[in-house]
Amino acid sequence: MNTDLHAPLGQNRKASRERPGILRTGRVVAGLCLVLIGASSLYTAFRGDGLDRQNPPTQDQPVPPSDTIQNQVPPQDQSAPAPSGMLISDPRSGANVEQMVTGDGSVVTKYSPRQRDGNGPVLVDASQVGQDPRMAAIPNEALLEETPLGRLPIVGTDGRRPMDQYARPWSGAHGTRIAIVVSGLGLSQTGTQRAIQQLPEEVTFAFAASGNSLQRWMQEARRGGHEILLQVPFEPFDYPANDPGPDTLLISKPVAKNIESLHRAMGEITNYTGIMNYQGGRFLSDPNAMEPVMRDIGKRGLLFLDDGTSAQSKTAIIAKGTELPYAFADVQLDKQLDVNAIIQKLDELERVARRNGQAIGVAAAFDESIDAIAQWTEEAAMRGIEIVGVAALTNDPKRP
Repeated sequence: MNTDLHAPLGQNRKASRERPGILRTGRVVAGLCLVLIGASSLYTAFRGDGLDRQNPPTQDQPVPPSDTIQNQVPPQDQSAPAPSGMLISDPRSGANVEQMVTGDGSVVTKYSPRQRDGNGPVLVDASQVGQDPRMAAIPNEALLEETPLGRLPIVGTDGRRPMDQYARPWSGAHGTRIAIVVSGLGLSQTGTQRAIQQLPEEVTFAFAASGNSLQRWMQEARRGGHEILLQVPFEPFDYPANDPGPDTLLISKPVAKNIESLHRAMGEITNYTGIMNYQGGRFLSDPNAMEPVMRDIGKRGLLFLDDGTSAQSKTAIIAKGTELPYAFADVQLDKQLDVNAIIQKLDELERVARRNGQAIGVAAAFDESIDAIAQWTEEAAMRGIEIVGVAALTNDPKRP
């Protein structure tokens, strides 16, 4: 029976049947070639070099289409490989990002595709752009370093700062903006719980480093949408009669000891955008004591909020010299613990904001303060006021 199904018509099939060994040998060789090719492909796919030897994406930017462009945001480079062997890429690594200011002052962001030069797949790290509210209580591990004093904030390898990662988003409109900071959270369990439950998510919370159950309260606040700060104790003028607590930064301490105290406070919680002073009139007025502390805060990608209680503070001068993002509180809202008096202070804060475009008010987590702020903020939006996180109102040298 003829088994040669592949012989063309007119070919001498008898001659083919006379050479079965040659045909079988050819089939064996062809099969071996296919096996070798398949093995080579699998080896390339699964070996580390086949995935992680990639050239970083080009940073070439397009020519701006007009002089209305305010800022071009360069895509971020790929960073260290993930455990799978694939490189971790910023979500914007495949796009050109352009920001334009329109006639009414609004900011329009334009995205367009760009060429990827990599020769393999990458993992897109979507956690680097903002935070999903469901994940807001979980820190970005790329912005933390392990130290004997705790997990301290750092700037990521892609340049992302904790100040950017944990900041509360806002509209970007150039209207009247107000930040309200409620401080001293963690010192009173009932006061902290009441603030988290009753205040709108636009209000910024400042947790005292010496407070209790800070990690739990931080997580609740972040899940509620709040931007948070960490309050660090600084030396007041009447120290030690007025003692802010353990690990207070003092002008008499060596720089290394003050930095150690700062880091111990920083390690208490995560997910904060910056540092706020707890008292500290004397320390804030001493440039020699403040400069290394503020330099360390800025180096770690944080902002500094001065509560505005010390007229002798040198925060602005030192911050400018160290390129530290900083802000000052414009109004102390609860010097008088009365709901009506605090509402009057909030009205004063609004007048400052309408005059300057923005303003920051600070209060403590007293019942009267919480009640007044909750009542006032309900009506603020109807008057065209946007309540924003304090990070949106900082003097930031890296902000366009």
